[in-house]
Amino acid sequence: MSKSLKRVTKALADAGIDAQIVETSDQTRTAEQAAAQAGCVVDQIAKSIIFKGEDSNLAVLFITAGGNQVDAAKASTVAGEVLGKADAVLIRAQTGFAIGGVSPVGHLNPIRTFIDPRLTEFDVIWAAAGTPRHIFSLAPSDLIALTNGQLADFTG
Repeated sequence: MSKSLKRVTKALADAGIDAQIVETSDQTRTAEQAAAQAGCVVDQIAKSIIFKGEDSNLAVLFITAGGNQVDAAKASTVAGEVLGKADAVLIRAQTGFAIGGVSPVGHLNPIRTFIDPRLTEFDVIWAAAGTPRHIFSLAPSDLIALTNGQLADFTG
C-alpha cells in the first residue's frame, strides 16, 4: 500500500468513517474516468482542485462536483486572496499527493478547503484516495466534517 493511500485510510479510520476504498482497474485521473469506475454520475465525483494563494503562498483546496469547473475569480473572492496556479511541487509539498490522486483528506499539512454545494445533493460521493487508481465513497456531510470545508459558490 502506498504512503498516500495509507494516509487517506488512516484519516478515514481516525474519523470513524467506514468508507469503501476501491482499487480501480483503470486510472481515475479525470472525473469521467472516476465516475465510470465508481458506476455513478459524474457530479458524484468530488474533484480536488488546488490553487496557490498569491499572498499566503499556501495551497487552497476547492472540492467541486465532477461536472463543474472552478471559476478563478469567484474562487479568489471566496478565498479572500488572489489565487494562481499551483504547480506539482507545491501540491506535493503541502498535501503529500501527486496531481491525479489528490485526496480531500490525509494531507501532510492543514489546508483551507471550500466545497461545491452541488455535492450535497447526493447521498454518496466519490473522491480520490491518494493515487490515480484508488477512490473512496462517503457521505457529503462526512466530507465537510473531515475537511472542515466551507460550502461556497465558486463554480462557473
